[in-house]
Amino acid sequence: MIVEPQRIPLELELPNGLSQAIDKLETAGAICLVVGGSIRDALLGMKPKDFDIEVYGLPLEKIEKTLSTIGKTDLVGKAFSVVKLWTQGEEYDFAIPRRESKTGAGHRGFAIEADASMNPAEAAQRRDFTCNALFYDPARQEVVDHYGGIADLKAHQLRHVSPAFSEDPLRALRAMQFAGRFALTLHPETAKLCRAMRHEFHSLAVERIWTEWEKWATRSTSLSHGMLALQASGWLPFFAELNALVDLPQDPEWHPEGDVWTHTLRCLDALQAHTNWATLPPEQRCAISFATLCHDLGKARCTRFASKRGEKRWISPGHDSASAWLSETLLARIATPKHLREKVSRLVGNHHYLNTAPVNGPSNSSLRRLAKRLEPASARELVYVMIADHRGRPPLVSEEQERYIKTFQTRIQELELKDSAPKPILLGRHLIALGHKPGKAFKAILDAAYEAQLDGAFEDETGAKEWLAAYSSRS
Repeated sequence: MIVEPQRIPLELELPNGLSQAIDKLETAGAICLVVGGSIRDALLGMKPKDFDIEVYGLPLEKIEKTLSTIGKTDLVGKAFSVVKLWTQGEEYDFAIPRRESKTGAGHRGFAIEADASMNPAEAAQRRDFTCNALFYDPARQEVVDHYGGIADLKAHQLRHVSPAFSEDPLRALRAMQFAGRFALTLHPETAKLCRAMRHEFHSLAVERIWTEWEKWATRSTSLSHGMLALQASGWLPFFAELNALVDLPQDPEWHPEGDVWTHTLRCLDALQAHTNWATLPPEQRCAISFATLCHDLGKARCTRFASKRGEKRWISPGHDSASAWLSETLLARIATPKHLREKVSRLVGNHHYLNTAPVNGPSNSSLRRLAKRLEPASARELVYVMIADHRGRPPLVSEEQERYIKTFQTRIQELELKDSAPKPILLGRHLIALGHKPGKAFKAILDAAYEAQLDGAFEDETGAKEWLAAYSSRS
């Protein structure tokens, strides 16, 4: 524990509405400190988004009354001692410092005691990691660091503030997503505390588990750091499909990087290093992150040492389809939304598409059928997983595979399959216009028409009607 806090100058630009609120409270006799992630982000060169304030020296009612003069306020329960303020189009939390003591199992088993007279060093002890226990004093324009958070950020390590860290089991999963978001390595002593609270995993609400996974999948600057932290924490076995990849052998000729878990980590690195994944919308980032993480889950079921081309090798035939249903199983267990599970499953199940295509490339019909098979995912999203899988075998890079992927990208663009499968050209209204009566036969005709369209039998409405005439004459 650091007795004398470290102080470093920082000019943190606060929104006008927040600065006005702080001025009002300090005029009323309070000391206001900006706390939490906004300070961490500023020190890392990122633009702070959310500003939370701890208010010392004023009772909750006086805080609310003072803030109500500049905006709408709401008292969020006296137990939590938080006043919300809406002003100039923004929302801010003003909290009285509080103590938390463990009263039961799980993430919510705490008694909370607010104390406006508490000192900042004691208040910071309830925070999880040193990088989140930093204060910013707007009056002095300096960061105040009681527990070495600045040094930990410089050392790229994620370290707990105090032994009280182990009172909240959700923090083991928060370690995963923070390690991923900021490319940090879990401190050995923090990892030890995570392992000590494994018995509380099943007390966590599955929705909270999903929240941490979603943050990892959408906000990470290094997805692999998150997975390494999960492994170091001892919590990887709770996600058995992933844990099964550790030490699972692969053919060293094709996978010089090592076992399947190592390959998965390298694929996550490759996704971020060799694609524009970071620029995609959050939902796409999420689906592609999980598809990359899960693409080889089936190897745990399919890997064996057997003859291939006259030699004994590690092989895993059929692992792509096995990976698809295993990804569904894993993601369902962590409360992943259904539409996202479906996207991941389709991407995982088709990630070897090019490996089984003819030497001269897949046909147009095959590409159309792939696009349909991928729904609700897209061929463009599949490209990200293909690149990650191919580049996740350092130092091995196949120029041939690179060409296959680039050609695939060109062709799905030319065939307008990049974002979706072809829309049916022949519709029910066309059948009615041509004298067909609605009924059970409609579906059979429309299904046959769509299959013919995928095969390239027609490309426009005129061709569809010609196809229909020929089809009807055969029926």
